[in-house]
Parts: sequence; structure tokens; C-alpha cells
Amino acid sequence: MSARSTGAGRFAPSPSGDLHIGNIRSGLLAYARARQTGRRFLWRIEDLDRVRAGAAESQLEVFAELGVTPDEPPLVQSTRLDAYAEAIRELEDQGLVYECYCSRRDIQQAPSAPHAPPGAYPGTCRSLTEGQRESRRERLASLGRRPALRLRAANRAVTVSDVLLGPVTAVVDDLVLRRGDGVFAYNLTVVVDDGASGIDEVVRGDDLAASAPRQAHLAQLLDLPVPGWVHVPLVLGTSGRRLAKRDGAVTYQQLRQHGWSPAEVFAWVGESLGLGARTGGRPWQHMEDMIESLDLERMSREPTVFRPPV
Repeated sequence: MSARSTGAGRFAPSPSGDLHIGNIRSGLLAYARARQTGRRFLWRIEDLDRVRAGAAESQLEVFAELGVTPDEPPLVQSTRLDAYAEAIRELEDQGLVYECYCSRRDIQQAPSAPHAPPGAYPGTCRSLTEGQRESRRERLASLGRRPALRLRAANRAVTVSDVLLGPVTAVVDDLVLRRGDGVFAYNLTVVVDDGASGIDEVVRGDDLAASAPRQAHLAQLLDLPVPGWVHVPLVLGTSGRRLAKRDGAVTYQQLRQHGWSPAEVFAWVGESLGLGARTGGRPWQHMEDMIESLDLERMSREPTVFRPPV
């Protein structure tokens, strides 16, 4: 598999509904960082799972209103199933794929594998005989299900470097490549798509930092370049949990209904990052301000709380 030579950043939302202000902040950061560093900025529509009609178009319209225009037409994952299947065939050729017949409950109740982190797949189906596999395959078929496909990993620690977090280390377990319902798994699709698009730096929320070593390991197995990482602090709700739509008026559309202008969105983003007016400058008002003033070295490393307008 080959990658393009020109570096790029990206934003890859799921078209499951309107984006909240935390998602929007991550996308704006990805765009500003790409523009600062001379990278292309690409948009990916991750539509393999939950999809709401019109959501992808609405998300693009919101970002266009905020001054963000991708440099190429969006990459749509549902058009790339052959690429994901080919990646699995490459891994199969290396002897690194096996069928898994476990349900979530089976995994939760199984004893943990030695040296594996909590929640890691315990390897239940890794070393089954062909007879055992055939029996379990037939049992799933009788239930209208089929096996998942997993990567045969070595449960070893992999470390990647992050611009904000420094070294990020995690044990790579036998991660899912294709789910039992036939949907290609996130860790596979993101690696294949980033490689195909020439993404060489990923800006996203730091709740995904622990998945970076997995994705780096998978990229290496597929002979794809490993991107750099910028995992940014999360936006939390007033409960202290990750911001969600249940927290009130948190989407761009809701904020506009409460009288927020695009300039007020940028002002809040700057404040939330510890930049803009908080450090003595003027409040950000548009994307040009963000591109000019975004400074990762001075940026806050702490999560921020968003208080929705009443």
C-alpha cells in the first residue's frame, strides 16, 4: 500500500448528527494546525456505522460558515470497502488474522491474559483447533451471526510521540479488524484511510490517545507511514464528564439560536485553549485569528468546561 507524498491533516467526524462545540473545537484546531504548517486539510466522512440523513452535509456547512474549506472533496468511507478488505488480506498473508467467536459478555467474563491491560482481549479464540473453529462457526451461523476478525498481536507495549503529551505507551492486544456484523473496525479504517490520503499529522481529542499505539502498530504491519499526533484536551460538561448533547445547548445550531455569532465561537475557543484574550491578546473573531495566534507550546494542557447558555 502506498501513500501520497504531500503531508496533510484531517478532520473525520461521524455523520450521526450535529456536532457539539467540543467536536467543532477539535476540527478547527486540525484546520488551523494544517494551515500553520503548510499541510493540506482533508475531510473524511466516517459513515460505516451510525448515519443520520443530511448530517454530513450539515457538518460541512457549519465549518464553511466558520471559514473551513477542505482542499479536496471529502473521502467517504462507505465507498472504500474494497480497500479495507484488501488490508485484511495483506494481514492474512502475514498470518496475522484469526476468527473470533466471542460475544462482549464472553470477553467480560473471561480471565485476563497475562501482562495485558484491563479490558484487553484475552486471546480466547487465538489458538483454537480447526475443529473447534468449525463448531463455533456453525453455532454463530445458527444464530444468524458470523465471526469477527482479529489481529494476531503480541501483547507488547508500543510507544508513539505526541506533540502535547510526549511519549504515549500502550499494550497492543488482538484488536478487532472486522466486527461480527461485517462492519470494518475503526482502528483498521482510520489507518488505511490516513495512509491513502497522506495524513502525516493527526489532531484529535486526547480521549483517543491510547489508541494511537495500536494504530501505529497496524500502520507498520501494512507498510504505511506512521503519522505524528497532537492529542488535545477534552471539552467537558458541567458534570465533569466529556461534553455530550444531553448537557444542553452545545451544538453550533443551538448556540446560534441562543444568539452566538461565529466570532463568539472563536472567542470561546481561544479562551478555552488558554490563548486569545486570556493571555492579553484580543479575542479571536475568525479563523485567520486562530491560524495567526494558535501556539501549541502555550496552549493549555488541561480540559475545559463548557457552560451552555441558559
